Amino acid sequence: MADDKAKDKELELEEPKKSKKMLIIIVAVVVLVAGGAAAFFFMGGSDAPTPTESSTTEEGGSASAETEQGASVDVGSALYVPMPRPFRFNIPGSVRDRFVEIRVQLLVRNSDQEEAAKKNIPLIESTLLSVFSQANADDLATSVGKASLKQKALAAVQQEMKDVAGEKVVEQVLFTGFVMQ
Repeated sequence: MADDKAKDKELELEEPKKSKKMLIIIVAVVVLVAGGAAAFFFMGGSDAPTPTESSTTEEGGSASAETEQGASVDVGSALYVPMPRPFRFNIPGSVRDRFVEIRVQLLVRNSDQEEAAKKNIPLIESTLLSVFSQANADDLATSVGKASLKQKALAAVQQEMKDVAGEKVVEQVLFTGFVMQ
């Protein structure tokens, strides 16, 4: 009889340990399932068709896409030309001056444009730095201000490359890193 009472006490002590372990396992499974569902939801691709190189236009039979400015550009494989070093500069703000670091890559569409961009990196860096230095810290604190800065940089780089190489060369200026302190 004493042995039965001792076994009952052991079973009672083991029951809460098992239920704690089970609770932890259930919580872990729920967290993993929720994380997987969130990843699927946010990383899931869109069903919208993407332009392909085999698409043709009625005019010339070559692939083309409309840019935001309405000009037609040839669609090829996207090539990215990274600027060799980030742009670091100070800009004025209404309260205080801010230090900004921007990492930039240029989107071009073919190897000829890539070579032209690489050949003229000092000119492009100078152009970008002059555009960036005209910015205001208060404007860059908003996403609209950053988008505006990108558009100004793109227009300035395209104009400089048109003067030098005879064509716009750069399709987009991409900010791959943006820090403002």
